Amino acid sequence: MAKRSAGLLLFRTVAGAVEVLLVHPGGPFWAKRDDGAWSIPKGEVAAGEDLLEAALREFREEMGQSIRGDLMPLGSLRQAGGKEVHAWGVRSDFDPSQLESNPFAMEWPPRSGRQQEFPEIDRAAWFALDIARVKILKGQAGFLDELKRTLKDNGS
Repeated sequence: MAKRSAGLLLFRTVAGAVEVLLVHPGGPFWAKRDDGAWSIPKGEVAAGEDLLEAALREFREEMGQSIRGDLMPLGSLRQAGGKEVHAWGVRSDFDPSQLESNPFAMEWPPRSGRQQEFPEIDRAAWFALDIARVKILKGQAGFLDELKRTLKDNGS
């Protein structure tokens, strides 16, 4: 069975324009990548775990804060590697300077035998939708479209 992830796409309106919060993965493999490397805050769903509960848990773990608000389902997308990602949109004014990501350890440099810790998320930022489309992983761009459609349908 393909792995499943769940996450939140935070959005806000600034001067009448929608902005979304994206996160950049930490660690040496992503350090020099920017366009096409950002993501929604998300993570793996445990066996038997509710998808929305997993999205909220992953946000707490990756961002260091809980999020509250009206959650709008944005559906799911299958990534190039086969992983299915489920997302919810939520209006928020999360302050990226408050990011407190959980760490992960890996052998670095490769074949050195040394373990180093890196933050799972090294930064978060707000982007206008057109810029977010350039920054976000290609397989998650559909969430931007669905958010835009949902907000239009709701008159937001």
